[in-house]
Amino acid sequence: MSDPNVRLRVALVGNPNSGKTALFNALTGSRQRVANYAGVTVDRKLGMLRTPQGRELELVDLPGTYSLRGRSPDEIVARDVILGRAEHETPPDLLVCVADATSLRLVLRLALELRRTGRPVILALNMMDIARRRGVDIDVEALSAELGVPVIPTVSLRRAGTRALLEALDHGAARIEANPRHTRTAATWREPDAAGLRALDNAVQAIISRTVRHPGRPAGFTQWLDRLVLHPVLGPVILLAVLFFVFQAVFSWAEVPMDLIAAGFSWLQHAITMVVPAGPLRSLLVNGLISGVGAVVVFLPQILILFLFIILLEDFGYMARAAFLMDRTMGRVGLHGRAFIPLLSSFACAIPGIMAARVIGNPRDRLLTTLIAPLMTCSARIPVYTLLIAAFVPRRSVWGMINLQGLVMFGLYLAGIVSAVGVAWLLKRTLLRGSLEPLLLELPDYKLPGLRNLYHGLVLRAGFFLRRAGTIIASAMIVLWFLSSYPAPPAGATGPAIDYSFAGMLGHVLQPALAPVGFNWEIVVALVTGLAAREVMVAALGTVYAVDAATGATHGLAATLAAQWTLPVALALLAWYVFAPQCMSTLAVTQRETNSWRWPAVMAGYMLVLAYVAAFGTFHLARLVTGV
Repeated sequence: MSDPNVRLRVALVGNPNSGKTALFNALTGSRQRVANYAGVTVDRKLGMLRTPQGRELELVDLPGTYSLRGRSPDEIVARDVILGRAEHETPPDLLVCVADATSLRLVLRLALELRRTGRPVILALNMMDIARRRGVDIDVEALSAELGVPVIPTVSLRRAGTRALLEALDHGAARIEANPRHTRTAATWREPDAAGLRALDNAVQAIISRTVRHPGRPAGFTQWLDRLVLHPVLGPVILLAVLFFVFQAVFSWAEVPMDLIAAGFSWLQHAITMVVPAGPLRSLLVNGLISGVGAVVVFLPQILILFLFIILLEDFGYMARAAFLMDRTMGRVGLHGRAFIPLLSSFACAIPGIMAARVIGNPRDRLLTTLIAPLMTCSARIPVYTLLIAAFVPRRSVWGMINLQGLVMFGLYLAGIVSAVGVAWLLKRTLLRGSLEPLLLELPDYKLPGLRNLYHGLVLRAGFFLRRAGTIIASAMIVLWFLSSYPAPPAGATGPAIDYSFAGMLGHVLQPALAPVGFNWEIVVALVTGLAAREVMVAALGTVYAVDAATGATHGLAATLAAQWTLPVALALLAWYVFAPQCMSTLAVTQRETNSWRWPAVMAGYMLVLAYVAAFGTFHLARLVTGV
């Protein structure tokens, strides 16, 4: 039994798409947390695991990397943590190199580099079940002898598949504890020159030739499916169909749970109205917090459905194919093929999308992807789109099977994509001139997504969204309620009480600047508060119109907007939100990624101009067509 006061740190290292995160989830379960490394916006996943002999080890999941040379921000962070160079970061005591058993060449080069650091290394041969099905016969004992490190076959999607690895961690930890001279110091490693890299490749090839008895055969299903999804004509059609299906599902599948959540908040409003006496406290709870936060939380089912598809497609192996498929098309407008995955991630949130741009090695290509990532329709826009579509687009089918509201949502997503392509084309020919580097991408085998990984991914996203609702949005609603309620109107005053409040004053001051696009002062107030987070706008509208109502907002916000706004105003606001300037947190992340306030200013500036022009054109065209 180990000393309970000694907690060793184990680092998971491996190539992207090697199953490293799935292994991390299998080892730690729910005992994990996500943060950022000091000074950079790179994910830092930490978890605790208990070995068969009762040791508690701290496990850190490092960003995916192909080598210790550090050619991208993710690789630099992984290298610095491994070598003990990362500021405010405890160096690892033991390294677990996670390998995709179906593709050993790249990871063996990394394993040889790790061995040369002087730190203890264990090689975890992940996806061994897939390798065996493909006929790959790896001599585990011979591979261990060649590398000089323990080699453990694992199947991370099954808990039993990690037992041998946990026992190896016990053995490695015991050896470290038995060495009284062991200290957490910087490791020794020198970057190889060109000759050294040719020698590494030769060593890897020799190891494979001596340890992999049968190189295996291409997966029949993978080959068959790739003929379809990578076809130059059929492939883009399949991709478009997949995206279209996702957006239809976001509306159709979420309808029942959204109604249940909305009913729950309505019941809570009614209950508080019956219990709490009339006055500022009841107004704060009913018209401020519940009306505002509830208007956002109701969209949680739609956001989870979107994340469900993103995680499933990534685990299945389709995301890499989509990047490969889009490389030629994206190259025509100046985007690197690797930009596809960061841009696709931005459909969930621009922040992880901008962070994911670190996989692009060329600084100009990385910056270009960062600047256009916010034009992808992030999940924070979903509450705004859904509210306005529900209020102004009829709930009916088109051509007998297509949901009209989902079709409009798909059109808004498509508008964001088209605008991103246009901005990328312009920036690549002006501010960010330069040649494109070729896309080098290893396509993983198709595999069934793991339920455990899917569960953890959805729980993390739901927790992040609800924390925003409970902190940023709730705080903003308290402030907005105060600004909307005070000062009270003077005795004998006519008109809505909110007109005399601080919020009303602010809205009336700023409204003339947005009058040409049809926005009233209530929209102006919501836009200002939406700078904290885009979805706050829905909460702000819920609070503003609830306070304005004589008896409180116990009816639907969509019905209120449909009664008080015209169709041109709603369409103009939808157009504005396609290009809406980013929330402050996204601008802050952009500043940290680019190490300059220049590029966040460029991002906010060009998006504000596009939003104003799009809303202006939409408003006046809609007035002309509808006669409103």
